[in-house]
Amino acid sequence: MDSEEPPNDVPSSYLRLHLLSHRLVKPNEINLDGIFSLLPTVAWTSDGPKDPKELNDILSRKRINNETLHIHSLDKFPCMTDYVIPEGVRIADSHRVRLGAYLGEGTTVMHEGFINFNAGTLGKSMVEGRISQGVVVGEGSDLGGSSSTMGTLSGGNEELISVGKDCLLGANSGLGIPLGDRCIIEAGLYITAGTKVELIKSKDEVKEVKASELAFKDDLLFIRNSLTGTVQCRPNTKSVNLNEDLHSNN
Repeated sequence: MDSEEPPNDVPSSYLRLHLLSHRLVKPNEINLDGIFSLLPTVAWTSDGPKDPKELNDILSRKRINNETLHIHSLDKFPCMTDYVIPEGVRIADSHRVRLGAYLGEGTTVMHEGFINFNAGTLGKSMVEGRISQGVVVGEGSDLGGSSSTMGTLSGGNEELISVGKDCLLGANSGLGIPLGDRCIIEAGLYITAGTKVELIKSKDEVKEVKASELAFKDDLLFIRNSLTGTVQCRPNTKSVNLNEDLHSNN
């Protein structure tokens, strides 16, 4: 298989998703162009994958025989843990991690965490937010509850978003630029590429920039001034330390 060539059928599509979840390739290292048009919508059930067109007949037979069938989803992508169990991870709700997700060893995904295909963590991380398709999170980073990362599947965004090492995305925050190492976004603040930011280097040195100009920069703290509502960026002097008890026994 040529990883630079797009998949050309259903088996080659599923193969690529398995390679990602088995950690044999990292997100964005393998071509997945056109995978949505190739994969069929499948009923992923407690009795295995089914054709959605046959579901009503199957459910009728189950009821007649006093049996039950749980339909996990009607989707093109199954739950990862139905097919791949990466070593050294903890997932509170496995339905929120799709096949094709890449989970680095030591990763903990809490109930509100979500990881799409061709996305994930490169090492020990805490995931309580959403990692969209194409987004890669560096080791030691913490995505707070209901935080969001902007993907490239829809909405017009074409730039791949990433989170550096030892970063913190506060609860309900959002990220629309590639983030460097040791950066913090305060809770509730969504940073997009076009967000106007007051870059404060010192008390007397303030400059207005677009957030996109701060892409990949290290040691930044993004906050919203509670008096003026202005988004500000200052040098980050705080360290992000994961709770080892939540990761050491995965």
